[in-house]
Amino acid sequence: MQELYLTYLNGPDVAALALTDAEILAAVEGALAAQGRKQTVIEPRVHLVPESSDKGHFNVLRGFIQPLHVAGVKVVSDYVDNYKHGLPSEMALLNLFDPDNGVPLAVIDATAITDMRTGAVTALGARHLARRNSKVLGHVGARGTSYWNVRLLDSIFDFDEIRVHSRRPESRTAFAERLSRDLGKPVIVTEDWESCVRGADIVVEASRLPRPEPKLLTSWIKPGALVIPYGTMSAVELSLTDIMSKMVVDDWGQCRKGLPYGALRQHVDSGRLNEENLHAELGQIVAGLKPGRERDDETILFWHRGLSTTDIALGHAMLTKARNLGLGQTLRFA
Repeated sequence: MQELYLTYLNGPDVAALALTDAEILAAVEGALAAQGRKQTVIEPRVHLVPESSDKGHFNVLRGFIQPLHVAGVKVVSDYVDNYKHGLPSEMALLNLFDPDNGVPLAVIDATAITDMRTGAVTALGARHLARRNSKVLGHVGARGTSYWNVRLLDSIFDFDEIRVHSRRPESRTAFAERLSRDLGKPVIVTEDWESCVRGADIVVEASRLPRPEPKLLTSWIKPGALVIPYGTMSAVELSLTDIMSKMVVDDWGQCRKGLPYGALRQHVDSGRLNEENLHAELGQIVAGLKPGRERDDETILFWHRGLSTTDIALGHAMLTKARNLGLGQTLRFA
């Protein structure tokens, strides 16, 4: 058999690439557009729970992007108490493959990819679904994906007011300080959920709950707002879907009945969100096949569970840039 080699990009390599906000958004937007044009394969994620969901689990995401001619598999851990050990709650590896022959192309530390692509999907969803003059952001959660949510959202909307909240005072304070330093503007730390989200133009719920609990109340949502909940465990009331003019998801195949976890799991299982009242998948909107926001008075819900294709597209962009810059290690496979 011929000799085969792959590229390994570790965490420091990924950091050295220093992808810009524009590069991140462009890579993820391309993946969404390909999905909308039915040029992708997205397999519903599967879960490995070694002991209990309270402790942590693994998500396995698989996909293929035709325009990039690449397939990939990402395995990401989700351990809510990792902060007690000085570890990220989410750590990941992404494997990229040649779809013609299955040859491995790259192994990439995908911890940062997970954070970046999640923030990019949040921001791109808001670009199409939020009011253009949105100036107040309410963000619950301070994990890794939260930083990129706020950073990439602000790159689009240049908010006048950013409010953040999380369960632990030390985490929300550190989160706000980092954002304020990097964005060059003040960030407000709130003591509770209500003062964070009430009246905000865009509400993002990225909490880390051990079990479902309705902590974000429907009555706090401003008419015309965009609400983006994506916690593993639901933090919203069942009535949230009742006030929505439009409901959008990233991939209905990962949201339908019978699957575990997700911010709107109970809403789907109870029929409050279904294939008939779903407005669109975000990819259809990005590709121009369905409209996004059409009026300022629309109150819109966007639920994203995480797309393998956005991981793969961002990993592909990193691999391309790494090769141009001479970064990474070449490992012999065969």
